Amino acid sequence: MSASRGSRRRKARRRADMPLLGGARPPIAALLALLLAVAGATALVLGDRDRASLDAAVLTSQQHVAEDGALSLRASLDESATDLQRAAALFTGPEPVPADTVLDKLGKVYNKWRGTAVIDPVGGTLLAARGENIPLATVLKGAPEAKDDDKDGKAAFGLGPRLVKLRSGETRMLVVAALRGGDRPRLLVASGTLNVPGISSGEDRTLLVVDSAGTVLASDGPSVARKSWAEKARKTAAADSAKTPEPGGHPGASGHLMGGGKRGEERTAVGYAAAGRAPGETSAAGALGLSVITSVEVTEDISAVRTQAFGLAAAGILLALALVVGWVLLRTVQRPLLQLYLESRRLSRGELDRPVRQFRGREPARIGAALESLRKQRLGGRPTRTGRARGGFGTRGTVIVCAAVLLAWSAPLLFLLNRAGSTVTVPQQLVEDQRRRTDTAADRVRKALNEGWADVASVAQIVGAGDGKDGADKAVLETTLREHSRYRSVYVLDGDGKVLSRAGDSPRHPGGKKPHPDSVVQLNTSGKEPAVAAYAAVPGGKGRTVVGEYDTQFLISLVTRPGLGQVWLVDKKHRIIAADRAHGYRAFAKLPGRHLNDLAVSARRDADGTAILHRSRNSSIAAAAPFSDNGAVKGLDWQVISAQPAAWLELPEYTAERHTMLAGLLGVTAAVACLGWLHIIVIRPLRNLADQAEALAGGDRKTVLFPQHHDEVGAVVRNLELIRQQLRPATGASAKPAGRN
Repeated sequence: MSASRGSRRRKARRRADMPLLGGARPPIAALLALLLAVAGATALVLGDRDRASLDAAVLTSQQHVAEDGALSLRASLDESATDLQRAAALFTGPEPVPADTVLDKLGKVYNKWRGTAVIDPVGGTLLAARGENIPLATVLKGAPEAKDDDKDGKAAFGLGPRLVKLRSGETRMLVVAALRGGDRPRLLVASGTLNVPGISSGEDRTLLVVDSAGTVLASDGPSVARKSWAEKARKTAAADSAKTPEPGGHPGASGHLMGGGKRGEERTAVGYAAAGRAPGETSAAGALGLSVITSVEVTEDISAVRTQAFGLAAAGILLALALVVGWVLLRTVQRPLLQLYLESRRLSRGELDRPVRQFRGREPARIGAALESLRKQRLGGRPTRTGRARGGFGTRGTVIVCAAVLLAWSAPLLFLLNRAGSTVTVPQQLVEDQRRRTDTAADRVRKALNEGWADVASVAQIVGAGDGKDGADKAVLETTLREHSRYRSVYVLDGDGKVLSRAGDSPRHPGGKKPHPDSVVQLNTSGKEPAVAAYAAVPGGKGRTVVGEYDTQFLISLVTRPGLGQVWLVDKKHRIIAADRAHGYRAFAKLPGRHLNDLAVSARRDADGTAILHRSRNSSIAAAAPFSDNGAVKGLDWQVISAQPAAWLELPEYTAERHTMLAGLLGVTAAVACLGWLHIIVIRPLRNLADQAEALAGGDRKTVLFPQHHDEVGAVVRNLELIRQQLRPATGASAKPAGRN
């Protein structure tokens, strides 16, 4: 019975001495597993790239074109609705403004509407009208029941914009606003044409505006199966409408379609985008259910980019290197550690009958020599300094060589091989789309600045009714600034340039200088921030002028569009006024590249703008679009410049390059992570263990040895501590063995 208990105790002590799953085995096993995974991924991702992948780049471009058009359409309709609402609010007073006066002043400021009218919603009486006839029955039919006691027009104020189909087949958008004041409510109604967004269509592009039923409301360009594409895009958009828009993405359903056809023949690339609104966003036009569809004919290339053989060869080489590296680490690190553990355990248990085996490698050889010296001391020998083992290759050097071998495979993939170069075939359609989208951005900025001037002009109409010395002007300015996020400040100047009243930040109009005539003006050409302002003279105001200074962030938001690359708004000297948020900019800096300056010069000679494929070490598609010479901005002579690196496009050559770099990066990550892990957990403690073993063999009996980790190295340290205690004189054995309780 006692013998059985003793056997169980000895087995328990052996299990306690055995290292757990740690040390050299996990990092070596992880390295082999990761290298195997990297080899498999390399063989998979570096397959042959069919030139049909060109369709992906073209289709994505069509989707972005449609998204630009949808945002431009929604912004235009929203601006029309809010302009009428704000104009109606400016005519609010204790006494009603005559209907003819309202329409006359409205016509002097805004020329966007085809017809305007003032009606009495109670009796349906037309009080005044300008322009084309407005279908008043449609307005009164959709209005809430008007009552005689509804003096503030609240019953009609809730009316939003609506689409009306005329007998001629044209579509009009009706906007209704309440005219408050007097004893009876009145409605201000305006009708505008529903046009396709400001995108140049050309001879090969079709643009459609459709409603939620798929009915084509407006079109431009050649008729290419309009009805079928409208219906198909409507169904696809309806399926996508349930998806939550991505942060920073298009607010509404958007996507692309590819028409059928044989390989090598022309096919139709279609992009669609809903003019909707993001969750929590306010947009009157976003509730109309409009969508923009664009289509273009493209020719598919049936060739392919061949990378399958390269991927298989790279994967095979990595597998061979993984086996070699694994074999070297097993032979030079893991196996010597296990043998050192067995030899040290044998000596700690008093089995001194045979000498300690000889080891290869610097650190294992040093520890083995120290163990042999300790064995002899246990047999009565004297402490001797074993000295450092000469001629062996260190374990740290072995790990460095293994890392160099794996990096020799990864570095060429990461930096050299499968480079696309500057001769990649970029479809001309992408170059043309870059020009169209840049032209759309320029049109968006131009319209926004003109709309801002119109708002300032409408304020000038109201300011003209007073003498500028009471608080009425300031109240109007504060209301305008609160309702218009495009301004940083709004103020009134006298004929000599003195500020009479203001709201917002400090005016940046040059002191002592007379106001500019009605226009949008650039106030500075240097400094930390551009100053751009809209000037509108007060009718009969004896030189007084209302000024609205645009906020720089408003200009930045106008040129920020996904998929267009870097975008800059520049003045006539090609100095940067605003740029997209993603890349940042320094105000009034020069364009980054001589080719961009040359492009801007050539674009001034071409009213439709121009685009080029710039061939260099890093090819890029660049486009420039000047402002059209009309409206309040005609004196600015600004341009929008865009440049997109070709490497950002979804072309097969660049896809293969990115996948090759990804394989190299994965190889580097696996090698650095696992070999670094091995060095920290095993190699560094092993070098310290060699020093401790030699010190113990040299006669150091006072230093207590304790393990840092419960692994192979830690097990050898525990055995050395037992040997140290056995070699100490009995009177000095006061230290507790490390790792024992």
